[in-house]
Amino acid sequence: MASNNVPATGPRRGSPESGTTMLLKLYSTLVLLLDILLLMVRCTLSILQATFEIVVPPKEKSVAGETVLITGTGHGMGRELAIKFAALGANPVCIDINEKGNAETARMVADLTGKKAPTYKCDVSNRDEVLALAAKVRAEVGEVTVLVNNAGIMPTHPLLKHSPQEIKKIFDINVMAHFWMLEAFLPSMIQKNHGHVVAMSSMAGTMGLSNLVPYCASKYAVRGLMEAISEELREDARINNVKFTTICPYMVDTGLCEKPRIKFPSILSMLGPSEAADEIITAMRRNYHEVSIPKSLLNINNICRVFPPKVCLLIKDFLDSGVEAV
Repeated sequence: MASNNVPATGPRRGSPESGTTMLLKLYSTLVLLLDILLLMVRCTLSILQATFEIVVPPKEKSVAGETVLITGTGHGMGRELAIKFAALGANPVCIDINEKGNAETARMVADLTGKKAPTYKCDVSNRDEVLALAAKVRAEVGEVTVLVNNAGIMPTHPLLKHSPQEIKKIFDINVMAHFWMLEAFLPSMIQKNHGHVVAMSSMAGTMGLSNLVPYCASKYAVRGLMEAISEELREDARINNVKFTTICPYMVDTGLCEKPRIKFPSILSMLGPSEAADEIITAMRRNYHEVSIPKSLLNINNICRVFPPKVCLLIKDFLDSGVEAV
């Protein structure tokens, strides 16, 4: 009886089809090896460039004539940023929910730099207010070319002592406000292919800290937002001059850290708002993607991540730096 099985067919050894298949595989392998080699060369050059820039930092770009909108200018770092940007020739626009503190900032800008700093009251966690603010600023001042998302809050107590309302407020101000501000001001930057967005994260956005659970989560979110939007625009070759800078400060004396705990103040001390503002503006003017204040902390944190988690905990326990519950 004849068999129904059909013998397997394919290129015979030594046939033209077999030789072509082998050549295609060899070609594909060579292309892959060349691509890997090219990647290694480009990575090496990037590492060398980054190493060189540690010794010779990039030239700081001018901010003269830029319209710089800063949130949280009623006190602290926001106030210092407004004053220092004005001193560099920029035109600061001051945003805060605290009208009295904001007016004082505008007066200080005028007294110290001779520049006028328009002030606006806005709850940055409210999308409708932010969009209305954008329309008003556009009509009265012009297009914003530098956006500094600085406003934030930092309640300090254990997670289970946070009320649901407080947790929501932390995320509304520390995270959602960034989305509303980007919705309001990023489109004009993209349209003109010119602009810079600076966002305030924190070293608490790089590691978990007790008494700061919602705050840590919100600052991790800011870093994720900035990395993702930067990548989204990077993929569009037409948009190459809209920059993003994420700032991760250590503790800054703005009134948010009511009970700081610092074991080695000679190594890690609380920063003043003026010092922090200087570092923020320098990072922005050099187009840095992400910077900690002090600069070494982010590098130390990244190196620690290479080691087992217990090593990170041992280093954290040794430094014993954080905030006490209030």
